[in-house]
Amino acid sequence: MAYLLWHLVAESARRYPQRPAVSWRQSVLSYRDLDDQCSRLAALLAASGIGRGDRVALHLPKSIKSVVALLGVLKAGAAYVPVDPSAPARRAAYILKDCAVRGLITTTRNLRPLGEFLPDLRAVETILLADDQAEPVPAGTRVSIRGWGELSEAKVGVLAAETRGVETDPAYLLYTSGSTGTPKGVILSHRNALAFVDWGAETFAVRPDDRLSNHAPLHFDLSVFDIYVALRSGACVVLVPDEIAPFPLELARWIDAEEISIWYSVPSALVRLLLHGRLDRFKYPKLRTVLFAGEVFPVKYLRELQARLGGVEFYNLYGPTETNVCTYHQVPDPLAPETTDIPIGRACANTEVFAIDESGRPAGPGQTGELYVRGPTVMLGYWGLPEKTRDLLIANPLQPGFHDPAYRTGDLVRLEADGCYRFLGRRDHMVKSRGYRIELGEIEQTLYDHLQVKEAVVVAVPDEEIGARLKAVIVPHVGAALDPAELKAFCLGRLPKYMVPEEVLFRDELPRTSTGKTDRVAVARSL
Repeated sequence: MAYLLWHLVAESARRYPQRPAVSWRQSVLSYRDLDDQCSRLAALLAASGIGRGDRVALHLPKSIKSVVALLGVLKAGAAYVPVDPSAPARRAAYILKDCAVRGLITTTRNLRPLGEFLPDLRAVETILLADDQAEPVPAGTRVSIRGWGELSEAKVGVLAAETRGVETDPAYLLYTSGSTGTPKGVILSHRNALAFVDWGAETFAVRPDDRLSNHAPLHFDLSVFDIYVALRSGACVVLVPDEIAPFPLELARWIDAEEISIWYSVPSALVRLLLHGRLDRFKYPKLRTVLFAGEVFPVKYLRELQARLGGVEFYNLYGPTETNVCTYHQVPDPLAPETTDIPIGRACANTEVFAIDESGRPAGPGQTGELYVRGPTVMLGYWGLPEKTRDLLIANPLQPGFHDPAYRTGDLVRLEADGCYRFLGRRDHMVKSRGYRIELGEIEQTLYDHLQVKEAVVVAVPDEEIGARLKAVIVPHVGAALDPAELKAFCLGRLPKYMVPEEVLFRDELPRTSTGKTDRVAVARSL
């Protein structure tokens, strides 16, 4: 039985040595070869002095080598830290310095912008170049730069002592946006990840003949499902090439050509596929399951996507990075005409979720409360932020006498009569205007109900007189003739007057984060 993540590969290599494990563009790596390469990388890292308790940054584009890299780091006993290769070098350097990585796996192209910051990254001792190009050691550093070609010479036998570890060891750190303006590192253990992976593989009955897409970047938590559920099941994880991911028509064609059977992404990616991917040109005979998470899926688009992909099962997965997925909901097909939003559903196996109201008491059916999560998938904490960890990873309010930490999500939910939770919005998206408590997500959902609205974001601008003034930023469908007065009237027919945006602005598109979500901070800054 696997109790460390890399055990998944070793077990599947034993059971399915010739089956494809990872596919990218025209390259395919079998389970036997994947196990061999990650073992060699682990040996190379161990020979460089990297082992249990260390951290190694992965700062490279998505490819088969990036999957080998994360598994090799794990097999060496260390934890990997995926860094967005498209992020500014200053942000990448901050992450490397913050968690004191001892190793860095990157490419020559990505290393060069980091060069000016390397003298300050004193913990970095080894750099492995995945493209094997020669690169001079930056001045003022004592760094050993090695090439990927050295894997072929690595002596796998030296790993016996270095790879001992326990399931509570950190496996990876995922850096998310912080409220202070600097990213914070979420520490996930092998146990955290495996509890989620086991649930995912069993719930969606993943088989060795499945082909799972990997659309999310490696620094985004959605990729944990794609990669490790596939490896646990002896299935193939098919990496979406970076140059295809932003283009819906190319992506729609790729899903068909690669015979993807299980798709997982943020709703924004699926909406773009629906609107611009010309899905009617493809049959998708292998596609059986579509999973989405990370954002609210506008119902009008979800309903249309269900109709286009007849017979495919849709699931809404919910959970912040700190908990992995903690609730899920199978979307009825067809959706009832009166449906206006999709529940986040019930707790995953071996996970408990509950809501606490403003008075600190459990919120019952029909009541609003903040969602708490407890169980084996909940993070170890935030790297280097003990106070932040203590604020959000607290003693279980339902069992205060036991050491039983629960994570405060900051999300407001309501428990429905059928036992499903409904997401109402973020605590930090709850604003006050003219004395009224307003959830911005409710206004956005109303705007999405307008047939000519393609995308919508509502921003609260601080105001000394009334607390906050509401502004809506709209992307209309091509050719739509919309004006602010019409949208305000539309909202007024569905919302209280105090929730109607005072100003409606139009944009050709909305900014996106590196994970594909709407960048609300950038929207607010543009006003």
